[in-house]
Amino acid sequence: MSILRIDHGITSGTFSLDGQTHQVDNNVWVVGDDDECVVIDAPHNVEGIRSVIAGRRVLGIVCTHAHDDHVRVAPELAEVVEAPILLHPDDAPVWQLTHPDVEPDEPLGDRDRIVVGTTALQVLHTPGHSPGSVCLYMPSLGVVFTGDTLFRGGPGATGRSFSDHDTLVASIRAKLFALPAETVVHTGHGDSTTIQAEIDTLGR
Repeated sequence: MSILRIDHGITSGTFSLDGQTHQVDNNVWVVGDDDECVVIDAPHNVEGIRSVIAGRRVLGIVCTHAHDDHVRVAPELAEVVEAPILLHPDDAPVWQLTHPDVEPDEPLGDRDRIVVGTTALQVLHTPGHSPGSVCLYMPSLGVVFTGDTLFRGGPGATGRSFSDHDTLVASIRAKLFALPAETVVHTGHGDSTTIQAEIDTLGR
């Protein structure tokens, strides 16, 4: 039986919203075994993501949210690896800013389970950074993938269209701070952290 693992890469490109563009480095997270995997977000370039996939069958491209630096190559990647794109429907208006002529394939809902190998990712709807932001919790590995909801050092950015700081903090406290304190937080940008470290930073 293949052992479940997390593979990681980084791709670089731009993030654009509200008339502003910034250079960003995005984490690429791929969860699976030797045969199949799930890709979390699709930033910047297909080949960078395919190098992390390493030839495995892709069960789905799961979008933590629809900002362009997380979904820019999702349709192209979906076609190349023949996998569906999954996105929370509340992020449809954000998705359409980047892909007005393409729809995601499947909706994500709070508490949905995405099976990969012998375990599953649990979907946690965590609005605030965007309306349809989700985090993906894997209790079997003791990790949560937070996209731009929670970073090392605190909450993700707000103050842009479709975002709300108070909603974001409420999501973090209700959904993420309820996880075991030792849970490792794998973020959309930058270094990983733990739930306990972010409780110490933000407070319950």
